[in-house]
Amino acid sequence: MQVSAACIRCMVDRQEERMQKKTGVSEIKKAEYLKQVLRVIGESNKTASAPELVEEISKVYEAFFGKEKEYGKIKYEHNEKMLHIEEEIQHSIEQSEDPLEQAILYARTGNYIDYGAMKVVDEGILGELLQKAAAEKLDNKNYECFKLDLKQAKKLTYVLDNCGEIVLDKLLIKEIKRQYPKLQISVLVRGKEVLNDVTMEDAIQTGLTKMVPVIENGTGIAGTVLEKISKEAKETLNEADIILAKGQGNFESMYGCGLNVYYLFLCKCDWFVKRFAMTKNAGVFLREGEYILQNMKEEL
Repeated sequence: MQVSAACIRCMVDRQEERMQKKTGVSEIKKAEYLKQVLRVIGESNKTASAPELVEEISKVYEAFFGKEKEYGKIKYEHNEKMLHIEEEIQHSIEQSEDPLEQAILYARTGNYIDYGAMKVVDEGILGELLQKAAAEKLDNKNYECFKLDLKQAKKLTYVLDNCGEIVLDKLLIKEIKRQYPKLQISVLVRGKEVLNDVTMEDAIQTGLTKMVPVIENGTGIAGTVLEKISKEAKETLNEADIILAKGQGNFESMYGCGLNVYYLFLCKCDWFVKRFAMTKNAGVFLREGEYILQNMKEEL
């Protein structure tokens, strides 16, 4: 999906704020860095998505100031925190009237753990969102379509997003496997470290690799850009009868791909809140071909 003016403004503002906080660096160097950021944005392909531009900006940052902040410790800690409540969430899913819907709602709530869209992940807010998830409902039309597709499908590809969140994705995958035992499920993770996005290391830590095949997508982009991911990852998506893609980054980079994708995420930034006419941290569950083309024509 082509990056919006609002996204560009946000990217520039965040980099400018970043420079304000950076000590021991001359104003001349800071200004030169921001000029290069603007150059990267200005010279980008008009079809470039926000995750692609963020990757290019990261390259500029590393050229000026060295390696960006590493999230290894943060990722490990979030995974452990969610693993600590995994059994409790599993019990809630099992006791609900509709375990599949409940598992989807929890998995969607986990999308709050996103250091790309937010500066701080508030544990208190996460706890409140998890409590509210138990009482929420999905859009019935999309949910019924999703269940029908699961019933008819032979292959499902699940595209992961963030650390911590992966534990709730694991519970959703477990429930899908229980209800659709003949369905072949594959999972895609990032091929390189980027922000707090899921990599193979997280899949191993959380035990997901023991449940389903996990495939690295070959890139360090905080999304899934079909033109840039590995051949194996692309084949996994193209061969899938149904795809479940988590997070804003996957939505931004996969939107309009023409595949049978269901997107599951929270509206965490102002542009998404405006785009979907929802409140901050409200949940979205939609199918690409139907909802998007009917309701977002002005962006095509």
